[in-house]
Amino acid sequence: MQIHDNVWDALLIFLSQDMAGVLKPRAATLLIGAIRKKYPDLPIHVHTHDSAGTGVASMVACAQAGADAVDAATDSMSGMTSQPSIGAITASLEGGELETGLNTAHLRAIDSYWAQVRLLYSPFEAGLTGPDPEVYEHEIPGGQLTNLIFQASQQGLGKQWAQTKKAYEQANDLLGDIVKVTPTSKVVGDLAQFMVSNNLTPDELLKKAPELDFPSSVLEFFEGLMGQPYGGFPEPLRSQALRERRKMDKRPGLYLEPFNFDEIRKELKEKFGGCTECDVASYAMYPKVYEDYKKFTDKFGDLSVLPTKYFLNKPEIGEEFQVELEKGKVLILKLLAIGPLSDQTGQREVFYEMNGEVRQVTVDDNHAAVENKSRPKADSSDSSQVGAPMSGVVVEVRAKDGSEVQKGDPIAVLSAMKMVSSSLRLKRQSFMSEILTKHSTGNGHLRSSLWQGRLAWCQGGRLCRQPGLDLQDRQVEEYIGI
Repeated sequence: MQIHDNVWDALLIFLSQDMAGVLKPRAATLLIGAIRKKYPDLPIHVHTHDSAGTGVASMVACAQAGADAVDAATDSMSGMTSQPSIGAITASLEGGELETGLNTAHLRAIDSYWAQVRLLYSPFEAGLTGPDPEVYEHEIPGGQLTNLIFQASQQGLGKQWAQTKKAYEQANDLLGDIVKVTPTSKVVGDLAQFMVSNNLTPDELLKKAPELDFPSSVLEFFEGLMGQPYGGFPEPLRSQALRERRKMDKRPGLYLEPFNFDEIRKELKEKFGGCTECDVASYAMYPKVYEDYKKFTDKFGDLSVLPTKYFLNKPEIGEEFQVELEKGKVLILKLLAIGPLSDQTGQREVFYEMNGEVRQVTVDDNHAAVENKSRPKADSSDSSQVGAPMSGVVVEVRAKDGSEVQKGDPIAVLSAMKMVSSSLRLKRQSFMSEILTKHSTGNGHLRSSLWQGRLAWCQGGRLCRQPGLDLQDRQVEEYIGI
């Protein structure tokens, strides 16, 4: 650890964040012990994840070496990608000089509540069954690992999870062994999935870098939008990936244009009929997410009043439950029956009781009609055809029928599970012969030709992940419960 003395002298508290859970007990003793010896009065706080299974031992070692605080999780929520168990740490220190003094009966009483909460969210568990000491190799942060499993599955890489973990390690090395916390950890994850999707080794990625369309998060990292990494950016990879894009050599905030919050506030009031300061801040940081949220609430109202169980899952037939809209205003609901599926609309009639009165509502069933269609795939041996670098949603189509496009021109922008691929680009001069795709929805192809050659296509608004695969297009209506 290299920090200048004048920085140490200005610290009010030192926080050591072991996001991947790779801090071993012996290393914890050396690190915290050295800091405590040099700065005896500096408060030391240690945070870790228990991905490798050594979290309890490491936190006990930190406490014994002089740490003032260590992070832990309530027992039912602890372990693996979470923090180590507070009950286990408390028991490990019991009877010694560092005994916590916490009442174990009270800890268990509090934990009984969280155990019930976890059951409600069990459908979203990642399926991890035990510690993964391989984290010492790939260094995937605990907070990212479960998300990465889900993202890999959604992109068709679920059966290549072992390969994805190895690619994460390789991607981290390619980027310069960077500090991996949000958002830089996402950069490494996006690059890893990009490598697996395109079957790229590190050497092949470096060789093909001048012509690859890297995920947007990787390009933003190389631009300097996430700051300057310790040790600098990897060259020539950075220059080859950015090409004509800007390079920042200072704090990215210095390059930002002034932001007019009053204008945003006015725009939101005109568009949505009112706004709070929370709305303004949300829109300023995540405009697309905020707009999607408003569309959802405009359609379904404020669902925060629903009990968690019924927000996540539909009730059983005959099950009665209560919803408190506001103090003194309670709805008593009971699901009575679900009607047959309409082949024309993909909807069902749902019958229920509300405060004793029978009502019905029409809902979309996203588990309903599934239409399968095969689509042609790019031929990697034909230079006039370019397959999409990963599976995903078509965000934008930038080419038009009959238009002439030059080498390197973007023809489409893709997005997949928070990962935006900057664009699908041509590798040679061409003419667009036909475009049959729509943004995000619909069936079709994105096709270009060099006289007779075809360029690229998508299926159902989703670009094909690998050439030669006969994937299926699924059109699924969304399901919304009562």
